[in-house]
Amino acid sequence: MINVAAIASLRSLPLAASYGFSIIFIYIAGALLFLIPSALVSAELATAFHETGGIFLWVEKAFGKKWGFQAIWMQFIENVIWFPTALSFAAATIAYLINPALVQNKIYMIAMIFGIFWATTIINLLGMKASGWVSSVGAIFGTIIPGALIILLGLIWWCIGKPLEISMTAANFLPKMNIGNLVFTAGIVFSFAGMEMSAVHAKEVQNPNKNFPRAIFSSSLIIVLLFTLGSLAISFIIPKGEISLVAGVMDAFSLFFKSFNIPWFTPVLALLVAIGTMAQVSTWLIGPVKGIYATAEHGLLPKFFDKTNSKNVPYMVILFQGLVVSALLIVFLIMPDINSSYWLLAALATQLYLVMYLLMFAAAIYLRFTQPNLKRAYKVFGDNKIGICVVAGVGFLVSLAVFFLGFVPPDGVNTGSIIFYEGFLIIGLALLCSVPFWAIKAKKND
Repeated sequence: MINVAAIASLRSLPLAASYGFSIIFIYIAGALLFLIPSALVSAELATAFHETGGIFLWVEKAFGKKWGFQAIWMQFIENVIWFPTALSFAAATIAYLINPALVQNKIYMIAMIFGIFWATTIINLLGMKASGWVSSVGAIFGTIIPGALIILLGLIWWCIGKPLEISMTAANFLPKMNIGNLVFTAGIVFSFAGMEMSAVHAKEVQNPNKNFPRAIFSSSLIIVLLFTLGSLAISFIIPKGEISLVAGVMDAFSLFFKSFNIPWFTPVLALLVAIGTMAQVSTWLIGPVKGIYATAEHGLLPKFFDKTNSKNVPYMVILFQGLVVSALLIVFLIMPDINSSYWLLAALATQLYLVMYLLMFAAAIYLRFTQPNLKRAYKVFGDNKIGICVVAGVGFLVSLAVFFLGFVPPDGVNTGSIIFYEGFLIIGLALLCSVPFWAIKAKKND
């Protein structure tokens, strides 16, 4: 259930819904080729070391402190890039409480994103107790209940014979393999990311070699079902070309409720979904911050960031995070529309996150060969080194392929000038991936 809570999000449903019936095949393939490998590999790494540190510690043990810092920085900064996309979903949802047309108003979207983000930042500065309460309540009422409801509405719509906007035939089960369509798989893979966050609990499981893989496959099945059925519900009622990446969930709810003569229920769901998104943002706002702050214990952060408040919250790192998120809102002004802004930031966040996964998969293989006698409560395929090479190798190759797919503008999204699109991604990756190098250099000069 920790896996389900960390990964399942309504925000990713509209993107997947644009695939129509083929989303079933894509989600199953994504789970087998990325979700399960990343979960199993991170479980082995988590049970090999008893110290705290997560991805930083795993990569540091394999390749040294600099690469460990690079890995935890990738996890931290992709999260920062992800915030505007998640918050744009929240802002679009809140628009249904006021005026749905505001979704296409850039000034409204920026102001709302800015306000929600800094409000959740202030909550997290008050300590883990406050942020934990928000996360727990929001996950139940803002994600689980609305997610179950949209699936139920979709099933009712199908069962009573209402017209569907997709064709559920064998011919449409496999996705079209053109490059512009395949690029959306980057967003699908990104929706599966996050299993490494829960892997730290693997050593607490009784008989982990047997029970942890069982938990992984069970949680993967639940996640795939939630994503698949929720996405199909949206594709049932909204034509592919009209699905909004930021407002698709609420558009679907609105159409369902109007059809069933209960339009007054739309604002109620809008409020719940907005709460759920803000709760998820609150959860992820502090987690990676704690991770990047942990590198201070290894002397890798400049003194400027090595500060906490009375609640033991690393406030300088959080404030730095807030400034970067605020600067990223400029993208919403310069891109042609909200969908294109959403996609550009999502593509950059995905590529940054995949750099972390490339390091993680490589570290797992390297450590199995260089430290074979290291006690691991859970091992991928036991002592069989070929097994870890296959599982981690598949995850590595899929991550690498999706990384390069991210440079291709997707079909159906107006991303503007190809020069700007490629330049933004290339320059963004180059600058953000180089930060650990400059941070270590600055630390040496302290």
